[in-house]
Amino acid sequence: MRRLLLFALLALGAAACEKTPAAPPPLDGQLEPVANPHGDMADPLPDPELQDGRVGRSARRLTVDQLDRSIEVAVGRSWTGLDNGLGTTLGRADFALVNQESTEPNLVFAKFLEDGAREVCMAQAAAEKSLASPEARVLSRTIPGPLSDLRKLSDDQVRELLVYLSIRFWGSPLQGEELTRWSDFFKKAATRAEALTNGRDQALAAVCIALMTDSRFLTY
Repeated sequence: MRRLLLFALLALGAAACEKTPAAPPPLDGQLEPVANPHGDMADPLPDPELQDGRVGRSARRLTVDQLDRSIEVAVGRSWTGLDNGLGTTLGRADFALVNQESTEPNLVFAKFLEDGAREVCMAQAAAEKSLASPEARVLSRTIPGPLSDLRKLSDDQVRELLVYLSIRFWGSPLQGEELTRWSDFFKKAATRAEALTNGRDQALAAVCIALMTDSRFLTY
């Protein structure tokens, strides 16, 4: 009986060997594959529904130095408050008591950033009123000629301006329904600004502040 069982096992093993083809011998100069001793180390991707539609790391807030440079490039002037002690409050390391940059998007950061946006945006918008050449301007570069009544801009001109500014601040253009909403916002701001005495630049400042305080400007 044992002899019959042994023959049966040998027959099954032979049949299995016949069904599994042997791996071809390696070619000259070709390394034989080596199995990973740690096994499969690949982690499964997270569920996008649990990551706000994203797959990968979460967005990170700019450091103070990155914010400083981004404001200078996007708006055309620096936020002087960052060099007057405010930078430490917003998370810049002093390497005396704090040796690591803070990138936490807290309410303190949001409050001071709004103040900074008002400072730099209003100053830049006011400066552009006296600049006749579009090439010399930043916030109104796509508007031809000297700044006049912004209510008279056509829909295409308003959209062109907002697309230009969104690319400048965020690196991606406004489009679709969102572009329409921002166009309506700009037109309302232009109407209110024109009612102010010498306040034509306020519409540009309002758009600048909104772009700068948007999360797309602060994260990467």
